[in-house]
Amino acid sequence: MDNHSYNFPSDCTPLTNCKSARKPAGSTVVNMANAGKCPPKDYLVWSLCNTLYVNFCCLGFMALIYSIKARDQKTQGNLQLAQECSDKAKWYNILAAGWNMLIPLLAVVLLVLLLIHLSTSQGSFDFFGEDGFQHFMKLFSW
Repeated sequence: MDNHSYNFPSDCTPLTNCKSARKPAGSTVVNMANAGKCPPKDYLVWSLCNTLYVNFCCLGFMALIYSIKARDQKTQGNLQLAQECSDKAKWYNILAAGWNMLIPLLAVVLLVLLLIHLSTSQGSFDFFGEDGFQHFMKLFSW
């Protein structure tokens, strides 16, 4: 028997017994609450740079910890906690970057001030001769 010669009753189809046995069509609901939001940044690369360079008071390490937490929470789907950890990582990175720039800047300023003080001092200093240590200590007395 081929399919063209077989006639189905008007209320039945090949896959279901009858139209009355079919389940009514349902609706599918898709939650699009987070569709407009982009996931928070985790600042992981910035945290790694701050951790590896100077890392004053472990601020870079704290930023790295919060960056990893933010990434973990983002992959778990908890965007609110990921945003909080991301904000903390950002501020620790800002503080660490500030300190990382301030320490070398202070070293350069102190070196320049020392050179200015040496150039304005009267007389020459023989650091390796007699009384060399006393002359060296005079540099630090105003």
